[in-house]
Amino acid sequence: FFSPDIAAPARAEVQQEPFLETTVGTGINISCSHPNIQTNELIYWYRQPPGRGPEFLISAQKGYKELP
Repeated sequence: FFSPDIAAPARAEVQQEPFLETTVGTGINISCSHPNIQTNELIYWYRQPPGRGPEFLISAQKGYKELP
């Protein structure tokens, strides 16, 4: 039994910068929002260096604002 309504979340309406760039030793702020995200849901960030596949960076729950 397979139900797309159960197995896959609704289409995301994610709002984020499509591209950010920084240099080694320089800080960067990355943000992402979704109008319907719930408190217990996570947002995942990946980076994709030129010519390579995506690499996982970090995940955070709604409302989490600062990383250590």
